[in-house]
Amino acid sequence: MNQEQIIEAVEKMTVLELNTLVKAIEEKWGVSAAAVAAAGPAAGAPAEEGKSTADVELTDAGASKIAVIKVVKEALALGLKEAKDLVDGVPSMLKTGMKKEDAAELAKKLTDAGAKVTLK
Repeated sequence: MNQEQIIEAVEKMTVLELNTLVKAIEEKWGVSAAAVAAAGPAAGAPAEEGKSTADVELTDAGASKIAVIKVVKEALALGLKEAKDLVDGVPSMLKTGMKKEDAAELAKKLTDAGAKVTLK
């Protein structure tokens, strides 16, 4: 399998499948995606100024986790278990390639529910 085939396979995955993949990679090689995710945007920040899309990452579920699970479930059209797994597995990339306006709206819903969110 070459690099392009891997990228194509990852592009077709759902958020839950990506979350499971990241956890498996972390366990297999003893690495943390959180450190890479934190360092990644800083390096690419100047290039992102003109982007019309954004990624929504849940960084902390906050005190009212149930409310956050409800928002994630509704916004991403997931089942209760899938939404709970994403909220329990913070930091979790919830949605990528959203229009900036839609990403800001989702982020507002999540922060109103008590979560901490990062737009990338």
